[in-house]
Amino acid sequence: MEQFDVLVAGGGSAGLAAAVSASRSGAKTLLVERLGSLGGMASASLVHSICGLYFLPEHRPGEFCNPGFAAEFASRLLRSGGARGPVKMGKVDVLLHSPFDFARLADEMIQECANLQINLHSELIGIDPDLRAVEIFCRGTRKRIGVRSVVDCTGDGVVAALAGHEFEREPSARLQRPAYIFSMQNVAPQAIADNGRMRIARLIVGAVRENRLDRGALGAALRGGHQEGEVYVTIDLAATENFDPTDPACLTQLEIDGRRFAGEISEFLIERVEGFEKSRIGSVPARVGVRESRRVVCEYRMEAADLSKGARFEDSVAIATWPMELREQATGPKLRYPDDNLPCDIPLRSLRARGVSNLFIAGRCIGASHEAQASIRVIGTCLATGESAGIAAALQAGNEDVSAPAVQAGRSRIIAAYPVEGI
Repeated sequence: MEQFDVLVAGGGSAGLAAAVSASRSGAKTLLVERLGSLGGMASASLVHSICGLYFLPEHRPGEFCNPGFAAEFASRLLRSGGARGPVKMGKVDVLLHSPFDFARLADEMIQECANLQINLHSELIGIDPDLRAVEIFCRGTRKRIGVRSVVDCTGDGVVAALAGHEFEREPSARLQRPAYIFSMQNVAPQAIADNGRMRIARLIVGAVRENRLDRGALGAALRGGHQEGEVYVTIDLAATENFDPTDPACLTQLEIDGRRFAGEISEFLIERVEGFEKSRIGSVPARVGVRESRRVVCEYRMEAADLSKGARFEDSVAIATWPMELREQATGPKLRYPDDNLPCDIPLRSLRARGVSNLFIAGRCIGASHEAQASIRVIGTCLATGESAGIAAALQAGNEDVSAPAVQAGRSRIIAAYPVEGI
């Protein structure tokens, strides 16, 4: 049985950061991802803006809030031409990027790590109670491997669920609505400039009243993309009374509904909105964008009050700066900004599964309440929690001290070993 120091389950933004950081820390690492590319929401679900990278503009405009992997990845993406920004949107700064370029840079960074193996098209289907061995499945083939530490970056707490570890899940009616995002090409620049989006919103309202569009179209949001003439359309999908984003029947219906919406809205835009006459759908997601499902029970649960007051923790290993972006209805977000726009620490305890020494959590399913999760789930923050969880898992696998100072020291060593111009 092949042995690895660290297993990272899930190759989204958190998983990418965890795997590279564990490998750079000296751990023999395996990254397992069920799709054919890395990036998760940022690539497969076409989430085309990286949120949570920067301090809120009132404090330090355009400054990275998390040094290390998040800042390195964003800087390399910018230099490659795969992103532009920071772009101010309302009260926040975001980095607009190309989902393809995000996935391509992820491939590049993985291949730079000599002691990192990646298995795409693979899923974790079994795990021993002590998390020392797991079973991986790929197209009819099962493989059993030994591990020392595990980082759950699946977004759905899959490792925790398979291991029988505790997790929380909000009632169906309160779960964040999933997103279906598609792009349109050859859109005239003036179509969404100035008051263009307001004009489109009014036309959509009229079409819903005339029963030309489903009511769910009321929450559709349009945003210019990284490339000229590119517009992304985000639809928050409505959910049934028994909405469960870990249920195959529910996920299947979401995908079908998303494609139907994309077709109806794109046809409407082409027919009714000036500037869209020559446009067409350019890309559709490989999977619907689930924003919330399971939240793993960790040593500490971050609360809304922590985010609101900009809480500081002695065992801080990352920083959250994004407002609590609640999407409990399919009609758009409700943003709750922190008092005085202060950043909030993320403690190492929120990345450590309670009662399990070798299970770490990163990404959207760390220890957090429903409201707090609405802030920490964004891509920029997931890059930061993934980095810290990966370093912590490498320390655990090497029987070293796993503390916040040790994780911070590990990050500093990596920054020194992998300097990036402009950071």
